[in-house]
Amino acid sequence: MRDELVGYLLHAIDEPEARRVEAALADPKTGPDLRRDLERLRAATRPLDRDREPFEAPAGLATRTLAFVSAQAAARPLPTPRPFTASDDEPVAHPRLWLDRMIMAATALAACVLVGPLVLDAITESRARRAERNLQKTALGLQGYAESHRVFPTPPDSGPLSRAGLFAPTLVSEHRLVADDGTLLVPGTSLERSGGFRIPSLAEIEKAVGTPQFDDMVRTMSGDYGYTLGHRDASGTLQPNKNLRRQHHPLMADAPDECCQKSSNHPGGIHYVLFEDGHVERLLQDALHSDDHLYRNEAGQTAAGTDPEDAVIGDSHHQP
Repeated sequence: MRDELVGYLLHAIDEPEARRVEAALADPKTGPDLRRDLERLRAATRPLDRDREPFEAPAGLATRTLAFVSAQAAARPLPTPRPFTASDDEPVAHPRLWLDRMIMAATALAACVLVGPLVLDAITESRARRAERNLQKTALGLQGYAESHRVFPTPPDSGPLSRAGLFAPTLVSEHRLVADDGTLLVPGTSLERSGGFRIPSLAEIEKAVGTPQFDDMVRTMSGDYGYTLGHRDASGTLQPNKNLRRQHHPLMADAPDECCQKSSNHPGGIHYVLFEDGHVERLLQDALHSDDHLYRNEAGQTAAGTDPEDAVIGDSHHQP
């Protein structure tokens, strides 16, 4: 399994292999050692992060390269080969060898230009599939919690612990999520690249209240994902997040940026949304707010909804 960690880290293995690695990482016996090894590998490959972003090759680069090689070959006359004599110490180089090498180099360059974008697309798709699997894995923890408590995790009505991201420490404290297996991280984000991310337990969060560390903990405790802020009734009381299994009601999604208009977790404006009934949808930014703004309530605020159908996804630190 350790041999597959590199491929898993670089998103270079297929989905069945990735699932086996994730199962081993979550296993109580093998998981701790494997997660430590994965963290060491992540730290060792961190200098490569700057080269992982997609890039656009200049238009017509391959055509211009081949044209340049052809022009150089036409402008430079072939040398007259000297006669071979038995006293020569070195073999005579083929007069067109330099041209053959240039053509081979140009062909290799053209292949890189043409194939490179396909490889980057494959890596991007692999990251997207992993992010979707992580969200589905979290959905299982949330559904299990709802079956036991009859409601989804719900933050307190008020106070310093009244935060959207409190669901993550709640699931960790009930052993429904592994604190350091990266389930709440999206591949390629700054939080994922920083390494060492770990979801705190409820006890750790409560102990940190009033300390300088508290703000940092609540800002990142749900990783790269946001969670429902629920809704308040007519009296202003925050209501429990009931599991009504609604297909149209968002429960989790990629966390919003500071503008609370979109998320930057994925290239191309892709967003993943987990709905109350447990299914996950991949949406483009244009479709995020078609029926109901994903990150703001009907009053235009990133706060609890104004009625049971007003769904709002807040970042980890947002308060209902």
